[in-house]
Amino acid sequence: MTPTLQTGPAPALLTEQDAELLLTGATRAPSLHNTQPWAFAVGSRHVELYADASRQLPRSDPSGRALLISCGAALFNLRVAAGHLGLHPRVRLLPDDDDPTLVALLEVDHRHHRPASIDHYFPALPERRTNRLPFSDRRIPPSVVGRLVEAATVEGAMLRVYDDPAEVTRLLELLHAGDRADRADPARVAERQAWVGGPHRSDGIPVRSLGPRPADREAAFRDLGHAVDTVRETAVFESTPTLAVLSTVHDHPVDWVRAGQALERVLLEATLSGVSASFLNQPLEHDDLRWLVRSPLSGVGRTHMLLRVGFGEPVPSTPRRSLDEVRRPPQRAV
Repeated sequence: MTPTLQTGPAPALLTEQDAELLLTGATRAPSLHNTQPWAFAVGSRHVELYADASRQLPRSDPSGRALLISCGAALFNLRVAAGHLGLHPRVRLLPDDDDPTLVALLEVDHRHHRPASIDHYFPALPERRTNRLPFSDRRIPPSVVGRLVEAATVEGAMLRVYDDPAEVTRLLELLHAGDRADRADPARVAERQAWVGGPHRSDGIPVRSLGPRPADREAAFRDLGHAVDTVRETAVFESTPTLAVLSTVHDHPVDWVRAGQALERVLLEATLSGVSASFLNQPLEHDDLRWLVRSPLSGVGRTHMLLRVGFGEPVPSTPRRSLDEVRRPPQRAV
């Protein structure tokens, strides 16, 4: 007698506990001014990652590049959390031309007995911080620099790390040119300050995370709170900071998502190595300055991130929205 074939939907693979772990990990990603511009939908065997256009900053990020970089960072965290659960997802980037807000679709078909190879990043997810404190003058060991560069390469990006005075000075001049351009634009200042300070928020940057103001105005620093009416200490920052420039060869939306994944892999690798990082992206928010950030020696790539990296004291985490705020019903039948 021929057995009857059972048809119908495959049994659910992702439990509610899985969904909570996946989204808790994903939402630990960094974002421009901690806007957290993402939304997620978890199905029985897939996760949808969306860009939340309502949280895009039109003055600082008119193209949506920073928004998609932030979503790319959340995507890498989602991959790490999935790997920790023994899920090895298939990932499709920007899979729907008719819905540009759908950043990625992660599909899973079974649970493996062992975590995926990127599971070693899982402990770093809640520990990663943006550190705006001064760093020590201790140089980052070449072995650590090599791991950071490799982390970007694996994700299809390029990371160049500079600590020589000439190149650092060149980048700092562009950084301060970006500062001046920012402050000359009242609408841009007002947009940023809407995300800085304020009590009982689940997003944005609290005053405690702004860091001290540098005693030297030429220091490598981005003062996001220069227009905030609060007293802050001053501090001496490292004289020759170590700067890192993250780039991709091309400059399309899919490259921005890849850059975000590379950024987060670099940041988690740094966290595991005891290295802190902060963002110095003010020149990258002005097209004329962004072009000049590229290395004059290679002239290759489009820059997405300018980082200050080094050894710093621990800092508190910034707030995160609740999972209920970033979760929506699935839209895909996968």
